[in-house]
Amino acid sequence: MTDQPTVDPTMTRIIEAVQIGQGGAPAQARALLTALWDELGLTGDALHRCTLAHYLADLQDTTEAELSWDERALAAASELTDERAQRYLSSLQVQAFLPSLYLNLADCHRRLGNVSLAREHLARAREHLVRLPDDPYGESIRAAVRDFVADDPTDRRR
Repeated sequence: MTDQPTVDPTMTRIIEAVQIGQGGAPAQARALLTALWDELGLTGDALHRCTLAHYLADLQDTTEAELSWDERALAAASELTDERAQRYLSSLQVQAFLPSLYLNLADCHRRLGNVSLAREHLARAREHLVRLPDDPYGESIRAAVRDFVADDPTDRRR
């Protein structure tokens, strides 16, 4: 038996918008997600805000805008509980979101030339790698952290 998400109309709208973006219409996806963000507001459901901001970051035209959405995703994750996440999908654990969220912040800061902040967020991503599941998602995040280090000329561990 596989872990199936429960019906959640907001998550469905988020996923549909993401698929539109992946299908070659990023501006349309960005507009749909931005409108949904406006509906949710700053105090809307933390799972919805975290998921939406995480995906909306990838649809931005500037690194500064991407960073802003990545920061919103992390802030929402700090308000999210496993209980709430698992009402949507029983296997979800909030701590497993953190490596990806911190890695995204590290990447933005690196591209903006904020080396010390990039290092700080990369260190946090590494700290949380143990929270990742042993599955393709977990391995993809571990690989991204390894690749980030390999591409980071400021990393002194080489």
